[in-house]
Amino acid sequence: MEQSRIAHSIGIALDRFIKNNQGQFQYASGELSQLLRDIALASKVVNREVNKAGLIDIMGALGSQNSAGDDQQKLDVLANIRFTRALTKGGEVCALISEETESYVDLNNKGKYVIAIDPLDGSSNIDVNVSIGTIFSIYRRKSPEGTPIRDEDILQKGSEQVAAGYILYGSSTMLVYTTGHGVNGFTYEPTLGEYFLSHPDQKMPEDGKIFSVNEGPAASFPASVEKYLQYCKKDGSYTARYIGSLVADFHRNMLKGGIYIYPGTAKNPQGKLRLMYECNALSFIAEQAGGLASDGKNRILDIQPKALHQRTPFYVGSKKMVEKAKSFD
Repeated sequence: MEQSRIAHSIGIALDRFIKNNQGQFQYASGELSQLLRDIALASKVVNREVNKAGLIDIMGALGSQNSAGDDQQKLDVLANIRFTRALTKGGEVCALISEETESYVDLNNKGKYVIAIDPLDGSSNIDVNVSIGTIFSIYRRKSPEGTPIRDEDILQKGSEQVAAGYILYGSSTMLVYTTGHGVNGFTYEPTLGEYFLSHPDQKMPEDGKIFSVNEGPAASFPASVEKYLQYCKKDGSYTARYIGSLVADFHRNMLKGGIYIYPGTAKNPQGKLRLMYECNALSFIAEQAGGLASDGKNRILDIQPKALHQRTPFYVGSKKMVEKAKSFD
């Protein structure tokens, strides 16, 4: 029997991949590599906790709300603690913007980076065993190291991200990230405790047949969105797929081609998704994979944030599908 049939390669480990590709990053002095490793480490801990759901008392609501007014789940708070601790110990981050805190967290004035993170997106789905995720954006601070954090460090456009990614806790756990040189996906191998490259140089299909939108409040959607949805339904070749977990919906469309839409409504004119720690990261990834991201009129990455928890309508996915959706405006 051939050796290749006995032991198939499981791919390059995340740590080695980061080191091998560090030269692509213009500030290649090791900090970003360490930062990505810190995020990967924290995600392994969160993955372990997520897999305990139902066995120990970490499911359900905590009984409080986060800064955005959403009911906090116990795992939201736990994940936030895990990532905050990992990033604090790493020493590379000066400030952390999180969905779970009202203001930014000042971690280390000597740090060179700012991180915006949704520690556990879709956590309300934990109780019913649906895939959830972590979303993160990395920015390089603008003020001198060792000085107090300024608004210019915190409120940066998505186009100024130096890296972004997400972790999907599903049937397998995946870490997908970009540093502006394409998108690569890594699958977690729990017996070895390592992420291995499984989806190199990911490309989002230019077109697709999946539309992902919560049609519950459709009566108050903008006319352009209603028209686009009617177009998809009348065509007959499109299919609706909506998980209700942003990372999971995005990841499926990333692989198969599709569009995710969370528009503004009469109740929430700016939609419900947050620009800084949800939309910017996924928009950066989408564009690096050949897709598009818009608020319906403007490129998401060009929006200048004015507040940490700013919301925005969100259209993201395959290039031709996003362009078609925008054409109904």
